[in-house]
Amino acid sequence: QFPFGRRLPCDIYWHGVSFHDNNIFSGQVNKFPGMMETVRKITLSRAMRTMQDLFPLEYNFYPRSWILPEELPLFVAEVRMMKDSNPSWKPTFIVKPDGGCQGDGIYLIKDPSDIRLTGSIQSRPAVVQEYICKPLLVDKLKFDIRLYVLLKSLEPLEIYIAKDGLSRFCTEPYQEPTLKNLHQVFMHLTNYSLNIHSGNFIHSDSVNTGSKRTFSSILCRLSSRGADVKKLWSDIISLVIKTIIALTPELKVYYQSDIPAGKPGPTCFQILGFDILLMKNLKPVLLEVNANPSMRIEHEQELSPGVFENVPSPVDEEVKVAVIRDTLRLVDPQKKKRKDTHSSFHTYLLVFPTQVQSLPAGIASMKDKQHKHHSLKLSLKLKFYLKLGSCLEQAPEGAGELPEAALPSLCLKQVFPKYAKQFSYLRLVDRVAALFIRFLGVKGTTKLGPTGFRTFIRNCRLSNSNFSMAAVDILYIDITRRWNSMGIDHKESGMCLQAFVEAFFCLAQKKYKSRPRHEQVAALVELCECRLAAVRGKRLLWGCG
Repeated sequence: QFPFGRRLPCDIYWHGVSFHDNNIFSGQVNKFPGMMETVRKITLSRAMRTMQDLFPLEYNFYPRSWILPEELPLFVAEVRMMKDSNPSWKPTFIVKPDGGCQGDGIYLIKDPSDIRLTGSIQSRPAVVQEYICKPLLVDKLKFDIRLYVLLKSLEPLEIYIAKDGLSRFCTEPYQEPTLKNLHQVFMHLTNYSLNIHSGNFIHSDSVNTGSKRTFSSILCRLSSRGADVKKLWSDIISLVIKTIIALTPELKVYYQSDIPAGKPGPTCFQILGFDILLMKNLKPVLLEVNANPSMRIEHEQELSPGVFENVPSPVDEEVKVAVIRDTLRLVDPQKKKRKDTHSSFHTYLLVFPTQVQSLPAGIASMKDKQHKHHSLKLSLKLKFYLKLGSCLEQAPEGAGELPEAALPSLCLKQVFPKYAKQFSYLRLVDRVAALFIRFLGVKGTTKLGPTGFRTFIRNCRLSNSNFSMAAVDILYIDITRRWNSMGIDHKESGMCLQAFVEAFFCLAQKKYKSRPRHEQVAALVELCECRLAAVRGKRLLWGCG
């Protein structure tokens, strides 16, 4: 462990919260640059909205969302219009602060006028979403699912899903929202960090009972009732793949900024926490994506006032140990280079414990009671290391490979590129992002300047008598100014990816008015790629000449 930075080059670096070391030139890092920013509630909602604009049916698993404060007038107007068209509609909305976690600052409202318009809404932006009023209940309780997803590679895209997850329960019987029960967080909010403070919270030694259970135990229960569990899993896999596809364009911009192509740098992987709610009809709904899911396998128990001890959590252990063990097996850099048993698992871990809620149990855990002062505590739970070590010890002397058969079967299932054919058509914005990155110019930047935008238009031959270069400049200025006024990153001036995507959609609509939106964008992407390939071909010919 190196609290103040690394000392020696390593095969695997395990950072606490985010990618933050620019001096890594090789190996693998367990975080992607920009992941924390990409999965924040506002950025995630914007990415989902872009995909819903292109593929509304494929992305109907994410609730309708509005971003505060800039879309408050739009939110008020749309709700009023929907109520006028359907007077029996009595919606509930949930307000989530953008940077909030563990249920902090979340509240329910019945009407837009109930939004707490204090100074904090300006300094602390939020997302307001339609609340799912008819969730699936188990034992009359609302619950959500935490699934662990390994993004093993960005290019090429490689995604794994853990075969089991956690089901986290509310601690008061569920009732549909009314003005009287809106404030009852133990009934409506499934956050473990909130419900653990309820007097009804049950710590169980069984994975089938209590306030936190394995997802597999819920599936068994549903299966016994005749539910189509295979279809449910298929829908969840589809949700995960589509969500990652929505996030990759932004991630690629951050990636090229921190690890420019052609320069030495590490490869990245990351374990993500997907929070999913099941509706009464078993349709999965995405609540949010967590860049730093807690990997603690113990919980605090108060022995006497102010005196706590850490108690093992069998449910957490069952799920999380397997996720970390198998992540290390999948990214093991020595897998193809093993010479003998004794050198068969020379994977080095480097932990940077900074500003962390919790690091993987079995490596290290962090506590943050005051949310300001952090203290590092080595976990006594080295279970997955011991399992790997015991396998090495049991291997026959002189064996050339780590005996994979002696290890438990992988809990992580590859879903992409395995199902790539089914989902590749959704990767339109990825191709738009590739055009954006191509014209960024200066390596290490994430914003496109006016010159870069003009070069993009000129090289793709998109200007004409009806769309002059003066109109190009006006489009750039208008869209960039509006996005910058939304409080988007002001460290650099210029057009961010989201603004470029909006400009691209606008150009596609001008050129292919009569087509549906996804066809407009696909046609313009193909046109740009074709014309840029022709430009590159000419340059190669000139170079040869």
